[in-house]
Amino acid sequence: MATLSGPTHPPLSGRKPRQLVVLLHGVGADGDDLIALAPILARALPDAEFVAPHAPFHYDMAPFGHQWFSLMDRSPHAVANGVRIAAPILDAFLDAELRQRNLDDEDLALVGFSQGTMMALHVGLRRVRPCAGILGYSGALVAAESLDAEIACYPPVLMIHGEADEVVPVDYLRLAVQALEGVGVRVQSQAIPHLGHGIDDTGIERGIRFLAEVMRPTL
Repeated sequence: MATLSGPTHPPLSGRKPRQLVVLLHGVGADGDDLIALAPILARALPDAEFVAPHAPFHYDMAPFGHQWFSLMDRSPHAVANGVRIAAPILDAFLDAELRQRNLDDEDLALVGFSQGTMMALHVGLRRVRPCAGILGYSGALVAAESLDAEIACYPPVLMIHGEADEVVPVDYLRLAVQALEGVGVRVQSQAIPHLGHGIDDTGIERGIRFLAEVMRPTL
């Protein structure tokens, strides 16, 4: 099974990490793309270390970048199969990163963008123990029809989406919220007017507040 690696950002406090935030990038990018969020999010989590792994597969629609799964076939079945192939790789990475820092799932937050959000939701809701929270930008809930039978934990979720998203239409936000609420997940959402497929200052500030609320205070 493939192993993941990528850039890290140490705790702003300079102390040993007491929390871990894993940043999951979108298709065609890599961990260097999202690690830029770490200094901003660290304002709320000074004792958190940030890790942004490169997705395990090379992007198959360009000579550079990475992907969690292929989008050559965008049918629901193919996408769900791709997520399920990548899920054990991400799951093992989370276990290893927590173990390395002597942290527990309650010290962990998952932050995803687009395809990274799809991975965060899939893996984060199926782990044995809940993480502190899942923050997803411009994403979707894959294989929603199987969630009721497969969900293993109920971390709080915040999903943020641009109303003008031309890549993952904002309708996926409504569908995800509906499905998550249907299985008992505590989910918040925000649709941002005029925003396309990206993250803006409004989304970042909302995400910072969410992470500050759900992450266990450090002593």
